[in-house]
Amino acid sequence: MNNGLQKPNSEIFGLFQRLIQEKTGIFLPEHKNTLLLNRLAKRLFAREIGSFDDYYRLITSINEHAELDLALELITTNETYFFREPKHFEFLRNVVLDAPNDHSQFRVWSAASSTGEEAYSVAMTLMDCCVRPWEVFASDINQSVIEQARKGIYLDQRTTGISSEHLQQYCRKGFGAYEGHLRVVPELRNRVDFHLLNLMEPLPQNGTFDVIFLRNVMIYFEKVTQQKLLKKLSHRLKPGGWLLVGHSESLHSITDDYYQLRPSIYRLSAHREAH
Repeated sequence: MNNGLQKPNSEIFGLFQRLIQEKTGIFLPEHKNTLLLNRLAKRLFAREIGSFDDYYRLITSINEHAELDLALELITTNETYFFREPKHFEFLRNVVLDAPNDHSQFRVWSAASSTGEEAYSVAMTLMDCCVRPWEVFASDINQSVIEQARKGIYLDQRTTGISSEHLQQYCRKGFGAYEGHLRVVPELRNRVDFHLLNLMEPLPQNGTFDVIFLRNVMIYFEKVTQQKLLKKLSHRLKPGGWLLVGHSESLHSITDDYYQLRPSIYRLSAHREAH
């Protein structure tokens, strides 16, 4: 609901466009003007601000970092569900985990984890069949979804991707105020390490990973932003590590740091490992 608010004009939209891209990497083309209106309208009303130019001045002022964070959270997309794009989890189970076991820790990074469904899907897969020590690191730019992910509580209808075996083993039904919800069991929640992280900023020195999930993220970025991010992630993969992207995404003509094994599944190239 925008309650009569006017869309930002081209000049003001351009200011928001540049700010959002600088802070999150997301590029909003001008036809997303209505999306900006709808996503941010409730903040303008909450702050009793009548125009987008006034709101822009507010969120770019020195003392309004919290409001800027709220605005960016509303812009970022958080659509996800359990075992989304199932072939990736089949790949994780049948290809990656069948690789020779050198007894080192197997590490997976869910790099845009949103409310946690992807990271917990990875953890269920590893819990089932990974004989090595393992770790799931999960991150997102959005503080509120990280907090939700840590709780591991989901509406029943959002858990349809989970098999009956996994539901029985890794989820518990809610009662009372949580009727109609499921919660991931503590044994699984404790195996996923959720962190607030902006991929546009310097990455933490937290070691390297066997697999990075970066799915349905780069579709919101311009090519130069994609290239910079993929370069950074190449330094976070172990030699021969895998990068999984969304099925609507491709690295073709963007980078040669990875080679394609199959649609949406890439492996770190030998020349990148040598650096």
